[in-house]
Amino acid sequence: MSKSVLSVEGVDLGYGTLQVAFDINLEVRQGELVGLVGGNGSGKSTILRAVSGMIPTWKGQILFDGEAIGNVKPHQMAQKGLAHVPMGRQLFPNLTVEDNLLLGAFLPEARARRHESLAEVHALFPDLVRLAGSPAGALSGGQQQMVAIARALMLRPKMLLMDEPSLGLSPLLVKDVMAAIQRVAATGLPVLLVEQNVRQVLKVADRGYVLEHGRIVLEGPAEELEGHPAVRKAYLGL
Repeated sequence: MSKSVLSVEGVDLGYGTLQVAFDINLEVRQGELVGLVGGNGSGKSTILRAVSGMIPTWKGQILFDGEAIGNVKPHQMAQKGLAHVPMGRQLFPNLTVEDNLLLGAFLPEARARRHESLAEVHALFPDLVRLAGSPAGALSGGQQQMVAIARALMLRPKMLLMDEPSLGLSPLLVKDVMAAIQRVAATGLPVLLVEQNVRQVLKVADRGYVLEHGRIVLEGPAEELEGHPAVRKAYLGL
């Protein structure tokens, strides 16, 4: 069995006095693409925020690369090798695609290897070569999502978190983005993919977790979850 890169163990999360995640246990191993799926408001993004150091855990612990990260801040998580592609992409619309990418290489080690990293992301996303001089705000939603993923890769991370990359995209563009995420995972980089689009995630993921009302109710290999009667009824319309 491959090494565990991320381990969330018995974690409770919330905001103020409102608890939104209960006894969360999940794992992402080296080389895995893992989907965390569920409806709107189920707590998916809250879990990502905790992993990234944006909010504290109420109970339990989170281990990244074997180290407990309970009180680590977001910039420290980036230094440890965690890259987070946020919901809504959050590009700098007036900057060019290439400038947006270079901003991803903000740590000294990543900056020193930025030309190598550019070549690697261009190999993964060939369209970004043609779009290098275009303002990011002028791109389609799917193209912007590619830039957001590539910018995260410029950090040369040990792991990638992705929050709702299909949000606001047409079905055709969703397929393109999911194929891009598969290409990234095929390089061996572990990916935790948070999504409402259960059908598409289960087509590309190795394993998955289903979250309902802040609790993980199902987990297992993606193909088993895709065939599970509860998933087929609740999320796949079958």
